[in-house]
Amino acid sequence: MIKVGDQLPALTLTEFNEVEGEGCAIGPMPVDVAKAAAGKTIALFALPGAYTPTCSAKHVPGYIEQAEALRAAGVDEIWCLSVNDAFVMGAWGRDLGAGGKVRMLADGSADFAKATGLTLDLTSRGMGLRSNRYSMLVRNGVVTTLNIEGPGKFEVSDAGTMLAQASQA
Repeated sequence: MIKVGDQLPALTLTEFNEVEGEGCAIGPMPVDVAKAAAGKTIALFALPGAYTPTCSAKHVPGYIEQAEALRAAGVDEIWCLSVNDAFVMGAWGRDLGAGGKVRMLADGSADFAKATGLTLDLTSRGMGLRSNRYSMLVRNGVVTTLNIEGPGKFEVSDAGTMLAQASQA
């Protein structure tokens, strides 16, 4: 399992962009994790699934609400990862108003979740292999804090905890 001091897995995630931007075309675009994290401080959080109750009502909205405070604490980008496809993550981000605040990154085949050892098997509930709920502060691709939730919990991966950790660093 990934731990403090480890490098993020060198994988590619995907992101759906609504509008063209700096080198970003519209549609699902690959995001090379190592390149995207290089030289940045990132508040990364992951969750079991788009449009699920806790994720939609608390987890993502908390990071959207705290985006300015996190940036003031030195966070360059906020990443939300979920085992969903880029189209779902893009639509979910649009519905929640995440644009310009939280990057909604798709881990469609759970490759990132598997590489970090932070998977959650929800096969018995019809959802297959997912990501566990967690957050981490990442500096230049290296994990500096890691907050892993217990089963069914939402206590340590929230935006408030991440803001406190970013402010102390």
